[in-house]
Amino acid sequence: MLSVHAAVVFLAAVIIGLVMGGLMFLHDKSVPTAVAAGLGSFGLSVPVLHKLIG
Repeated sequence: MLSVHAAVVFLAAVIIGLVMGGLMFLHDKSVPTAVAAGLGSFGLSVPVLHKLIG
């Protein structure tokens, strides 16, 4: 089970990853670039959101 804090952090990180991936896809029309940007922004936003929200 996840705590509410962890669930909020992961949900916000997923939303950020989806938005960044979508924007990269609209810009480059390349799926691998969009996936890499989405995963990268998800991974980088988790620790930042953990500090900001917690």
